[in-house]
Amino acid sequence: MRTTALLAVAFCAVASLCAAGPKLIRDAEITWTDRDVRFGGLSGLVLRNNGTEIIAVSDRGNWVQGKITRENGRLASVQTTHIEPILAISGDPLDDVNVDAEGLAEARDGAFFVSFEAFHRIRRYPSISGPAQDVPSHPQFPRLQNNSGLEALAIDAGGVLHAIPERSGKLERPYPVYRYRGGKWDRSMKLRRDGQFLVVGADFGPDGRLYVLERHFTWLGGFATRVRRFEVSGNSLTNEATLFETGIGEMDNMEGITVWRDSDGRTRATLISDDNFFALQQTVLAEFIVSED
Repeated sequence: MRTTALLAVAFCAVASLCAAGPKLIRDAEITWTDRDVRFGGLSGLVLRNNGTEIIAVSDRGNWVQGKITRENGRLASVQTTHIEPILAISGDPLDDVNVDAEGLAEARDGAFFVSFEAFHRIRRYPSISGPAQDVPSHPQFPRLQNNSGLEALAIDAGGVLHAIPERSGKLERPYPVYRYRGGKWDRSMKLRRDGQFLVVGADFGPDGRLYVLERHFTWLGGFATRVRRFEVSGNSLTNEATLFETGIGEMDNMEGITVWRDSDGRTRATLISDDNFFALQQTVLAEFIVSED
């Protein structure tokens, strides 16, 4: 009994499943596989049609679409339906340093916004399969670190685009939150940095709150995952809550998050992992139910 109790306490402390208050409850986890050599490296994702259609972007310049099968609402399987190149403004496939797509967000009009690293930029796609449209750059975008650019992209209910870089520059320095509205950028909002975790994804939930996915990596142990949630009040992020946190090595390289409401009225958070095109990693879809208790 003593050993069992101690293990239960340790599990709760690591996975944030037993504490009172808001949290993510694990619901299902599946692996997405495909023989196409272009498949992999997925980061940003969007779920559509009540969680039965997924669109994700790859850091090798492709967009991937899949059909999700659910059993009693839970993830059961996913089958790829399209893998196609992301296009430049010219209509040509992306190439060279232009390919590294990281963040994906869908606007109310059905257009997609994609953020890229290396050549740090954001593009608008009226159709994910069509040519890009230019989105003006903030003056600070070119100065972002080469492999730590605009990882997180989210659109609020008012249509305001939010972009957050992976790194803030210092452990004690908040992350800048760049907001695009009315054709202009501002960076008056900041996200509190907490420890070694880095921002890799974000989404606004149906509750209007900002959900932020973070990752920590060690060469010996692997990846740790955390999800924090914030309320937006003017230029401030308030009422911070940690909904989920794992220990090192408990999950794969989770890099994308989408938060949505299913047909039963439950708020779900779906995460996707970037396999880095590495044989020892996988493309995992992990889904959680948001609990306020």
